[in-house]
Amino acid sequence: MSERFAFAGRKIGVFLGGVSAEREVSLRTGAAAAAALRRLGCDVREIDIREDWLGAVRGAGVDVAFLALHGRFGEDGCIQAACELARLPYTGSGVAASAVAMSKLLGKRVATSVGVPCPPDAVYEGAERLGAKPPDFGFPLVVKPDREGSTVGITIVRGPDQWEAALAEAAKHDSRILAEGFIPGREITVGILNGKVLPAIEIVPKSGFYDYQSKYTAGRTEYVIPVPMDRDILLRAAEYTRRAARAMGLRGAARLDYRVDPAGNVFFLEANTIPGMTETSLLPKAAKFDGLSFDDLVAAILSDAGLGK
Repeated sequence: MSERFAFAGRKIGVFLGGVSAEREVSLRTGAAAAAALRRLGCDVREIDIREDWLGAVRGAGVDVAFLALHGRFGEDGCIQAACELARLPYTGSGVAASAVAMSKLLGKRVATSVGVPCPPDAVYEGAERLGAKPPDFGFPLVVKPDREGSTVGITIVRGPDQWEAALAEAAKHDSRILAEGFIPGREITVGILNGKVLPAIEIVPKSGFYDYQSKYTAGRTEYVIPVPMDRDILLRAAEYTRRAARAMGLRGAARLDYRVDPAGNVFFLEANTIPGMTETSLLPKAAKFDGLSFDDLVAAILSDAGLGK
C-alpha cells in the first residue's frame, strides 16, 4: 500500500505513557502502534513523556510523531501544541479540536450547534459544587469530570443520597464537573478515520456499567458488530458522527460515543481524539470489520500526520 512505501525507513516517534490517569492504557496503545509501524518498515522510537514535554518533543530526533497519549496532556491539545512549536508533524486532531473534544461540555455544545442531540446537563465549577443541589432534570443521572477519560471519576447517581459523594469523586479529577441526564437503553460507538465513518459497535458490559475495568479487562464486555439495531438508527448515528467530527475539526482517527434510548433516539456523549489501540479497543475492531488490518489502520492514521490543523 502507498502508506507503507511513503513512510518506510522514516523516523517515527511514538509518544506514549504520559502522566494522565490513562497512562497504562497509553503504554499498551503505544506499544501496539510501534510494533505495527516496525512491521510497516519504519524506524521507530518509543518516547515516554513524563516531564519537560516541549524539550522531549524538540529532542526526539524523529520525522513524525505518532501520538498514542490518552487523557490529559495527550488528547487536550498540549502535546499537539508542543509539536506545533517544534514544527514536528503529528497524527490526529490539532490543538483547538483536541481541546474542545477533551471537554465533554464543549464537545456537546459544538455537537448541539450542528443538530446532534445530547443529554441534558448541568455544570458545577470549583467551589460552587459545595452544597449544590441536583439539576432539575432529576434522577437517575451521571456525574463525571468534564476533562477526563476512560470513565475515570464517573458515577451513575440513582437518588439524592448518592449526589454529594458523586460530586466529591468527580472533583478528585477535575475542577469542572458535569451532571448529565442518564439515557436508558443501549450504548454504541462510531469511529471515523480520515473522514470516513466506520461501522458502529454496540458495547454490552457484563456488569451493566462500562467502567474502567469493563473497558480494559478482557472478557468483561461484549462488543457486537454488526449492531443488531434498526438501520435508520445506525445511519443517523453515522450522520451525527460526520457532523460532529466536522464541526469540532477532528482529524485522523477518532471515536464518538452515543446512547440509544428505547424509542430509538440517539444521544451524543463524547468524542475521543486518540482512541485506544489495545487488544480490547474499539477502533481496531471497527476497522477490521470494514476490511482494514491493524497495520493498515496504523498506516492510515500516520498518512494524515501534519501541522497547522
